[in-house]
Amino acid sequence: MTSNRPASGRLPASVYRRRRLMVLLGLVAVIVAIVLVIVRPGASQGDEVSQTTPPSSTPAPVASGAPSSEPPATDAPATDEPVVSEAPAVDGAACTEDQITVEALTDKAVYAAGEQPKLSVTITNTGPNTCALNVGTKAQVFTVTSGKEVYWTSTDCQTEPVDAEVSLAPDTPVSSTAPITWDRTRSTADTCAGTRAPVPAGGASYHLSVSVSGFESAETKQFLLY
Repeated sequence: MTSNRPASGRLPASVYRRRRLMVLLGLVAVIVAIVLVIVRPGASQGDEVSQTTPPSSTPAPVASGAPSSEPPATDAPATDEPVVSEAPAVDGAACTEDQITVEALTDKAVYAAGEQPKLSVTITNTGPNTCALNVGTKAQVFTVTSGKEVYWTSTDCQTEPVDAEVSLAPDTPVSSTAPITWDRTRSTADTCAGTRAPVPAGGASYHLSVSVSGFESAETKQFLLY
């Protein structure tokens, strides 16, 4: 009698197909689990970044020095006049004649033809205490004479003179920050805008005297022009 039973020890093909399907499903499940483990921490990190990052709709702060589209509000009326700051306070009482020495100075004693003398001044407080004195260009007068004739005065054509009150410490000379250059011409208040005549030279002798706030130099400074 014949039978359709497969050979001993061998299972039907359908069994093997089911086993292979189960193994395949198991591999898929493992792969899915691995993907979830890897991807999920990245998603949580993105959540943290979004929480710490400020919303884009919030404007960035503007630096205090950045220009503004509108001028700052002010209660003061607009004006074109310059603002003049207050002069710094000075120490000591006003200087007196018995404590101030003024010395007229030139950079040379003899000037060759074409050389222009540079005139300056030194002020010294010879008193025991600090005193205050106006040493600005408004308070200075340089005068060049020869014999009894005045040839040049610094105030004849002076422009924009200023006051400068300072404290003079005892025995501390104060000198001009920049000398005055004399162009060797005769000055008058009527010739500031025109051509001025040169003074005599060829060895002519001149004397410079300086006054500061009314205090005159005790001696004149002599020099020669060639």
